[in-house]
Amino acid sequence: MLAARRIPVVGGFVGATKDGVTSTLGRGGSDYSAAIIGACLGASEIQIWTDVDGMLTADPRVVAYPHLVPQLSFAEASELAYFGAKVLHPSTILPAVARNIPVRILNSRRPEVKGTMITAEGRGEAGVLTALACKRGVTVIDITSTRMLMAHGFLRRLFEVFERFKTAVDVVTTSEVSVSVTVDSTRRLDDIISNLEKFAEVNVEPEMAIVCIVGENLRSDAALFGRAVMSLDRIPLRLVSQAASRRNITFVMRDADVPEAMNRLHDSLFAALSPQPSALSPT
Repeated sequence: MLAARRIPVVGGFVGATKDGVTSTLGRGGSDYSAAIIGACLGASEIQIWTDVDGMLTADPRVVAYPHLVPQLSFAEASELAYFGAKVLHPSTILPAVARNIPVRILNSRRPEVKGTMITAEGRGEAGVLTALACKRGVTVIDITSTRMLMAHGFLRRLFEVFERFKTAVDVVTTSEVSVSVTVDSTRRLDDIISNLEKFAEVNVEPEMAIVCIVGENLRSDAALFGRAVMSLDRIPLRLVSQAASRRNITFVMRDADVPEAMNRLHDSLFAALSPQPSALSPT
């Protein structure tokens, strides 16, 4: 059809189980279909049409006036999606990542807006971060044991418990005798606690949240970390972590503190960007 210069219209979202039973691909299934077809065809660009102007610097339900992000990297998009950004599911663009095909997010209600371009490298301005994201309803688990000190295999034993009960861990911090982790699923929490208590003391803190700052510039501008921490003055921080990639910083705090924290961070880190009120319709 392409060779004949015809435009094929292809359905997405529908797939099949291993047994051949018709099913759906789940959240982001239509985006995933487009990414697969685009990758197979070697497309120059994959477009995802949705009901927002693109990726925003923060969730408009939490921050009143976020800005449109014109361009970001595949890695940044995946970090933001994992930590709560709803525009794009990280798995949906994997075929595009594998073939290094740019993905553009556009608004079907406002086609004149350029949207957000996601590329392999991204091109953020010097000193400018990409966006904030938050994951709410998180539980913090503290595991403490003197047997951890200088002991080989303790961490392996600890994480085997989470593996056994198929529960993903988001943030991890460690000290000499304790480990703190966050989980967003409490379905098997009682089983996890009872197994951890066989070799450690366990404390659980519900109603927590993760606020994440994402940007490739975190790797090159050390001052950004300081600005972020200073903007959260007097907000109790439960855990602070920076990923090995150094493109994100995560803060764990009480869920009730998220709105104030997000707005303070946005005011501090994104105030220099030009406002785009037309891009701010919450979804």
